[in-house]
Amino acid sequence: MKKNIKKCFPLFMLPTFAAFCIGFIWPFLQGMYLSFCKFTIPKDAEFIGLDNYAKAIADPGFRYSFLYTAAFAVVSIVFINLFAFAIAYLLTQNIRGANLFRTVFFMPNLIGGIVLGYIWSMIFDGILKKYETFLLAETRYGFWGLVILMCWQQIGYMMIIYIAGLQSIPEDMIEAAKIDGASRWQTLVRITIPNVMSSFTICIFLTLTNSFKLFDQNLALTGGMPVKFTDAGTTVNTTEMLALNIYKTFYASAKTRGLAQAKAVMFFILVAVLALAQLRFTRNKEVQQ
Repeated sequence: MKKNIKKCFPLFMLPTFAAFCIGFIWPFLQGMYLSFCKFTIPKDAEFIGLDNYAKAIADPGFRYSFLYTAAFAVVSIVFINLFAFAIAYLLTQNIRGANLFRTVFFMPNLIGGIVLGYIWSMIFDGILKKYETFLLAETRYGFWGLVILMCWQQIGYMMIIYIAGLQSIPEDMIEAAKIDGASRWQTLVRITIPNVMSSFTICIFLTLTNSFKLFDQNLALTGGMPVKFTDAGTTVNTTEMLALNIYKTFYASAKTRGLAQAKAVMFFILVAVLALAQLRFTRNKEVQQ
């Protein structure tokens, strides 16, 4: 029976593989090619070499968005994983109503980013109104607004992953630590955290990629505003992240679509390199149970 299944394996894989090639591989390769072209629609693409990449690197708005996104990603990764692990640890200590709290913390992840952006913009403006200012008045307000929104949405999801990791730790290891006289802090640092490094690997990977790919929340909450002038006389949207910068470049003019495509390819390479480096680093810290 196993031999018959192996013989039919390519037949069952063919529809899925074909869909993957049509829906991902071909568009990806076409997008790579268009990044070297000047085009309005793909059929009118004219190959121009590395001009789009040169313009992308020289674009002050793109460089600023990269630095802004990197800072946002670092802060989000630290806060989300710190709070998610702390909440997961508390909810695995046999407290009353733990399942209810898990549900409540997870629920924000079910709300769409656009909706969250508009809701939180009203909340922040209502709070800042007391101080006679508003969300888009200063860059720092938009930055921390995005961080709070991202944390509120993502902490519950990462909490579930950490809970799964904490519950997979063998009980005999915890009991042995108690018998040896280890304090709760020593047990947490020496036993618990090393044994949930696989959960840290997954959560850091997800928060890293989600932070760099953030688009809909950025669009709804700040839209990249406010605007400031650079020394060269150009304007820069001070809360505009990479994904939103690429989106605005693409729809700014038919002449800038090749430039936007080049930015998208650079964006993909950046996120892929960072994600792979993070996976390699954190996997080396994992403990085999």
